[in-house]
Amino acid sequence: MTVVTTEGSLPPQPYDVAVVGAGVVGSAIARALARHPRLRVALVEAQDDVGQGTSKANTAILHTGFDAVPGSLEARLVREGARLLTAYAAESGIPVERVGALLVAWDEEQLAALPRLARKAVRNDCHDTRLLGPAELYAREPHLGPGALGALHVPGESVVCPWTTTLAYATQAVRNGVHLHLECRVEQATRRDGVHELTTTRGTLRTHRLVNAAGLHADALDRQLGHDDFTVTPRRGQLLVYDKFARPLVRHILLPVPTALGKGVLVAPTVHGNVLLGPTAEDLDDKRATGSTADGLAALREQGRRVLPALLDEEVTAVYAGLRAATGHEDYRVRAHPGQGYVTVGGIRSTGLTASAALAEHVLALLRETGLDPGPARDLEPVRMPNLGEAFPRPYQRADLIAADPSYGTLVCHCERVSLGEIRDALAGPVPPRSLDGLRRRTRARAGRCQGFHCGAAVRALFEEGRRDGSAGSGATVQGDRA
Repeated sequence: MTVVTTEGSLPPQPYDVAVVGAGVVGSAIARALARHPRLRVALVEAQDDVGQGTSKANTAILHTGFDAVPGSLEARLVREGARLLTAYAAESGIPVERVGALLVAWDEEQLAALPRLARKAVRNDCHDTRLLGPAELYAREPHLGPGALGALHVPGESVVCPWTTTLAYATQAVRNGVHLHLECRVEQATRRDGVHELTTTRGTLRTHRLVNAAGLHADALDRQLGHDDFTVTPRRGQLLVYDKFARPLVRHILLPVPTALGKGVLVAPTVHGNVLLGPTAEDLDDKRATGSTADGLAALREQGRRVLPALLDEEVTAVYAGLRAATGHEDYRVRAHPGQGYVTVGGIRSTGLTASAALAEHVLALLRETGLDPGPARDLEPVRMPNLGEAFPRPYQRADLIAADPSYGTLVCHCERVSLGEIRDALAGPVPPRSLDGLRRRTRARAGRCQGFHCGAAVRALFEEGRRDGSAGSGATVQGDRA
């Protein structure tokens, strides 16, 4: 039986482990715990879907970790995570494109920094970087703006679908017995007689061991349990998404030479066939400030004009902003508190997508330090996610699928070539969408250049029909076969 709840009371009996936060890291941890059938596990999320916070607004890069702080936990987990996620993506159908990255130097100071970055990459076990002169740089990127002096080529950098990754982890966890409690915000955490009591918007959830993967709110939960190791400052990143007609303009991820504030503004292709420009890096006080600003977008365009001038002539199909969990520390804030049966997973920046599977294994080891005996492990039956990537055959292009089920040849969203069969499958999935935005992240419907102007009514009708039928989740427990 798979269990996903969005309302109603929570089970009275304590869980063995509860994970707070169903972003990409929390979902990966839940999946790792699901490999141990002895454990009773809950994944608790404040919003109505998995991956609704920082994870959905990630820059969607699968990093090599070439520029991480050598010897740091982040460097190790990004390196291990890249290997694990690459293999998991191939197994699960998560689209990945190894396009490589170019760190472009625009002045003499940046050019002088490139050899140092190459040496840093070697310390991070990334041995295939190479310095390029202007001639080779412009041969690789002919649309690059004038004046670039050289670049560092990092061939292992890739782009990935962040939405599908989070959903794959959560789907596999739920299919293997993890209880996913959505719309279940944790308001207070206490510990009594060896059991954590989480006061939530849906009642009290009790658990013997607790994993704090609450992202932007990890510091608040940490303090409720008596710790003051870090403070999360939300760092807003605004991004522009350019139409698919812009895709031929760029062949690599184009990175600036990084600064203390982060990796800076990049231009990057996406697996969905678009081009990203961003993000900004604005430290804020409000952990809900995900709106875009005119000044922020204007600054992005100005920087984009230097990097890829022709990009500014292309259409923008979407604007979005995400908040990263900046802490003022150079490393992740991951720590076990054995006396409390508690593990903090804080300060996970944009590299958390890449590191997610390795972070999950690391957290499982820390839980063992708290005295958890997870019991024997099993191999989980693989999940196969719907392909959202343009570099791989989409359902409307597959004659075998259409011959077996003509709904895969019936397009609903023409901009993104999303079929009726894909929408139906998403609505009936183990972790179905609770909103049109959730459906978009599962199918790309309404994500194209018309932004749902033409298909919006049809998509909404299908979504509402799914809700009436119960396949999109009406708030009740969703039952299904346990893998």
